[in-house]
Amino acid sequence: MAKTDLTAARLRELLHYNPDTGVFTWVEPAINKQFLRGSIAGSRMVNGYLSLCIAQKRYYCHRLAWLYMTGESPREHIDHINGNPADNRFCNLREATRCQNMQNLRAKRSTVGAFFHKTFGLWYSKIRVNKVDLFLGYFKTEMDAHNAYKQAKLTHHPFGRDVRM
Repeated sequence: MAKTDLTAARLRELLHYNPDTGVFTWVEPAINKQFLRGSIAGSRMVNGYLSLCIAQKRYYCHRLAWLYMTGESPREHIDHINGNPADNRFCNLREATRCQNMQNLRAKRSTVGAFFHKTFGLWYSKIRVNKVDLFLGYFKTEMDAHNAYKQAKLTHHPFGRDVRM
């Protein structure tokens, strides 16, 4: 991840971060006086993350929260433990590698890891571990394939806490 020229000290001069709510508020009005002291800083982006601009540069709020609380820029990624990209409470943030961050993605479909094989007319399951797909077997039902995936996820993706998918 890109390092920032913004220091924790400068960030604290400009903004206040409440670790219990994950909300940033302006301490010092922005250079163009657009924001009032005490007003909430940041806005939701299309991807669901919150971001804000400082000195004409856009920053993700979860990365700023990490800088604010630890005094250091994150080495790589910041993972939202509960999967909600707008929840920037400090207890919901943790440093992660890209691989770990991908383990904690929330699925958009109900039977993750289940795929239909048209030739065999069976469902199969696979899981990606260290950039390699592991085949988990063929199954008669989509739900059986999905359950095999969930079980493998507990073993191979310990960073992903939620297996309700």
